[in-house]
Amino acid sequence: MASIDLKKEYREHYTARAGKPALVEVPSRPFLMIDGAGDPNTSQEYADAVAALYPLSYGLRAAVKKETGDGYTVMPLEGLWWADDMANFSVDDKSDWKWTMMILQPELVTADLAASIIPELTAKKGLVSGHRVRFDVYEEGRAAQVMHVGPYADEAPTIEMLHQFIEDQGLVRSGLHHEIYLGDPRKSDPAKLKTIIRQPVSGR
Repeated sequence: MASIDLKKEYREHYTARAGKPALVEVPSRPFLMIDGAGDPNTSQEYADAVAALYPLSYGLRAAVKKETGDGYTVMPLEGLWWADDMANFSVDDKSDWKWTMMILQPELVTADLAASIIPELTAKKGLVSGHRVRFDVYEEGRAAQVMHVGPYADEAPTIEMLHQFIEDQGLVRSGLHHEIYLGDPRKSDPAKLKTIIRQPVSGR
């Protein structure tokens, strides 16, 4: 019986330094994903989405362990964020934001397993948005990332620093704004929350 620590296995992509942006290459990986829209601070749709992702991820882990004997860590919540007009994408006004919330899955989790477990757990646990969760592969490619320490509402200077780093490298932003939430806002002091801010890039 093996226990897989995905944070260690994918350390380069789940650690970052505050104030020190860096370039990374992120390969395609499987996720549980759910799409929605609206301000995450006030949207019931967002709350229901997050409330579905965690039980389904833990349920898949239980199914894998029962089938293979192998365990693994359930990974942190991640979010892709955008607006139809990215010129209007602002952390100061989130009402028009669109998002995909997601949790990384190990290679042990297959599309067939997810297809069998998601409906079963959705019904068993009464997950309002469970039927909207999908198993999909996301490929990010080359990206720049940096650690933000502190409340989510204070991310703007960190994002600006990351964007300036990208420009200084002679690269341009491409793809979706990506955040990886390493802290639990329900249990952590907001000043100590850690979030990896990632932005895909293209260019030379």
